[in-house]
Amino acid sequence: MGPEWVAIIALVALFAIGTALPINMGALAYVAAWLVGTYSLNLDDKEILAGVSGDLILTLIGVTYLFAIARNNGTVDLIVTQAVRAVGGRVALIPWVMFAVTALLTGIGAASPAACAIIGPIALGFAGKYKINPLMMGMFVVHGAQGGGFSPISIYGTITNSVMRDNGLEVGEMTLFLSSLAVNLIMASILFVLLGGRQLMSQRIVANSDELVDSLHTGGAQVTARGYGTSAPTGTHGSPGTNPRRVRTDQILTLFAFVGVAVVALAFDKNIGFVSITAAVVLAMLAPHEHKGAVNQIAWPTVLLVAGVSTYAAILTEAGSPEFVGKWAAGLGAAIVGALILCYVGGIVSAFASSTALLPIIIPIALPIIAEHGISAVALVAALAISSTIVDVSPFSTNGALMLANRPDTIGEQVYYKQILTYSVIVVAVGPLLVWAALVLPGWGS
Repeated sequence: MGPEWVAIIALVALFAIGTALPINMGALAYVAAWLVGTYSLNLDDKEILAGVSGDLILTLIGVTYLFAIARNNGTVDLIVTQAVRAVGGRVALIPWVMFAVTALLTGIGAASPAACAIIGPIALGFAGKYKINPLMMGMFVVHGAQGGGFSPISIYGTITNSVMRDNGLEVGEMTLFLSSLAVNLIMASILFVLLGGRQLMSQRIVANSDELVDSLHTGGAQVTARGYGTSAPTGTHGSPGTNPRRVRTDQILTLFAFVGVAVVALAFDKNIGFVSITAAVVLAMLAPHEHKGAVNQIAWPTVLLVAGVSTYAAILTEAGSPEFVGKWAAGLGAAIVGALILCYVGGIVSAFASSTALLPIIIPIALPIIAEHGISAVALVAALAISSTIVDVSPFSTNGALMLANRPDTIGEQVYYKQILTYSVIVVAVGPLLVWAALVLPGWGS
């Protein structure tokens, strides 16, 4: 049996064990990486560990450390309150604001993980404070990042369009961008409907307080939504979330730190992990006793999860498993079926590995299919690109892991992990098929 098959079988096994048993899948992935790397690929320990994504690990540690400090000194609550004022207290608009802001960041060139790292903790802070479904809120951030991720000036868009040009393919920049935006908007809309968004439409934040109430009037009074807070009289006017609160010096410094992290990471293209942990250390030095426990709030189980899975993803690539399956798909007699299989290859592999690294690999693999009569290069590449990125909701990918690491206190880590995992399995199972049916199938043979 070739190493490519050994790596695939081991992947299925670790996923099955990690799902059935309460064992951190990162630990299982380390074991699988060691066994497959040593006995099937003849790699030494250093070569096996070379696949660890230090950039991703540092990002998780730095961002969760910084936001642990922000939670400690009340800055996250301050941001939440002010943002609620900005949407007029309309709770249902909050997830969409997070979607739009994240999409804007990636659309103008921010790396998808960087945008999620900046917006995710704030969005999930809203979810915890105002009883918004955490799965919906977290996935809105990820889908927003992917929705803007293929603009002509974005990282994903630039990579994809460059690979198409390098391989002599027709380039459809706006088709790629708008297709990705549309798919992610549809997925966000479905989540909104299924995960309680319609109930949020009747809720407001009570004027001059942080209480969540239903906007329907009964007997001249507003009715408290789901029992949170007390009712407020009809006709009360004012800005929501305007309790008199003194903004402390440490909160102002933390807000400056957030802005500084965003500017340095996005405008100057610096590693957001380094920037975040630097800001966190500076804030901790200014108030060492207040923040001495913040380091314990770093999402260490998530760090283990991502470190192990990224290590195994490198072993999978070293074994040649993605190329093996891709070439097999390209060699099928029916080009349209091969295109569907490639969409699934992109989705499954990217759920465990870097989408940025996968795009330059999977597009050239599709060249034999594109050469077949009736397959549009623009449509197929768009389908491959979207299939390979919508799965970044996975808890094993950077974006999904960031949502897991910054879960609100209202939900347990294992519960939230299983929710994200279940959703990502659905996306991996159904997403590539629907994208293929929407983009590739209509133009086939025309």
